[in-house]
Amino acid sequence: MDSKNESKKMPVTVLTGFLGSGKTTLLNRILTEQHGQRIAVIENEFGEIGIDQALVINADEEVFEMNNGCICCTVRGDLIRILGTLLKRRDKFDRIIIETTGMADPGPVAQTFFVDEDISQEFALDGIITLVDSKHVAMHLGESDECLQQVAFADVLVLNKTDLVTPAELDALEASIRRINAVASVHRAVNSAVQLAAVLDVGGFDLSRALDRRPTFLEPEYPFEWAGRYQLGAEGAVLSLGAGPDPTMKVALLPAGGEDPLGRAAEQGVRLFSGKLPQVGKGGVVGAGAAVELELRGAGRKRFMLKPQQPGSHVLLAQHLPEEFDLRVEGSAAAAQEPVETRVFNPEHEHDETVGSVGIHLEGEIDSDRLNAWLRGLLKEKGNDIFRMKGILNIKGEDRRFVFQGVHMLFDGRPDRKWGKAPRASDLVFIGRNLDRAALSEGLRRCVR
Repeated sequence: MDSKNESKKMPVTVLTGFLGSGKTTLLNRILTEQHGQRIAVIENEFGEIGIDQALVINADEEVFEMNNGCICCTVRGDLIRILGTLLKRRDKFDRIIIETTGMADPGPVAQTFFVDEDISQEFALDGIITLVDSKHVAMHLGESDECLQQVAFADVLVLNKTDLVTPAELDALEASIRRINAVASVHRAVNSAVQLAAVLDVGGFDLSRALDRRPTFLEPEYPFEWAGRYQLGAEGAVLSLGAGPDPTMKVALLPAGGEDPLGRAAEQGVRLFSGKLPQVGKGGVVGAGAAVELELRGAGRKRFMLKPQQPGSHVLLAQHLPEEFDLRVEGSAAAAQEPVETRVFNPEHEHDETVGSVGIHLEGEIDSDRLNAWLRGLLKEKGNDIFRMKGILNIKGEDRRFVFQGVHMLFDGRPDRKWGKAPRASDLVFIGRNLDRAALSEGLRRCVR
């Protein structure tokens, strides 16, 4: 490795940890320390309402948000796009911090800095810092693969909230954590209070250890499962699809080129598939160089026009395998056209489908007594299923925003900065298992006076 070239790269730190472990608290500590460094922050949230940016101190122009839920293949394109934007302003930043959602496997985040050629030339992954909620992590390690991977991939482990457990419990927890990751440095903390030297400039992410842990680490996940290369004439072709397991399917049509046209198209596709795609109904057009979401509801086969910009070899990327939808590309006289070559890709990982989020936006002023009574009753009944609560509330009689944080049965709130010219309203997010949207919305509504 060329150490001189490495020193020119912009360092990137990844803050991860399960829901409510203290990531944003640590981030705010870093941003407010007198270290003289200019830091850009990339936030990724698991929730319907993005409020984490509002919880980050003094970072109005430096925070970039992704609200897709987890930084994995589905948003790798977003991450690459934001990093590319930061490169254009390189003279304004000294380093980047990525705060992942509590539901993220950090592996695909780290992977981006090795498998994407453009990113690997400009950025260096300094380390993965994992926050551990000492009070609640034991219940998640056994049932959440994301929580396990966050611990396993860490270069630095911060055992946080140590004031909520006994010394014996903390020693037992550290021993358990050490069995998962024996090489990471471990620091104990209350309110995420650790020395900056412990979490910044830690010496670089250990790629060889990541490969030992996950031999497929450098095999990227993609937001699609299949690619086929076709020779298309100037008139294009028809994409014909039958009924399948989903009512829609994302596809992209890209001109083929280079020594590995399927691989080249796949990396382009990662960028194209990020974000919300335009929907195309039956009979619509799939143009070259773009990704779309095909509408497949209703009986019968659905046909779409594949329109190249010019005749030649093109790659079709499909979210699902062809056999799942009886996918066919038809040329003249509706004759099926066989692909020149095909490839099946490693699809994106899946989260526990029972875990979700409910975001509530509410106008009006909230009565603090009613709010406390409602939350106490809610957590007594559903506390084990509510992993995380966070919000900014408009409390009656307060001229400051009221910042609310909760993890399982524990919750806390305190006045924050003044509302100023911002519209006064309440935004609250619940993350957990088997959440009842209607009951949560009605419960909060009843707190309005």
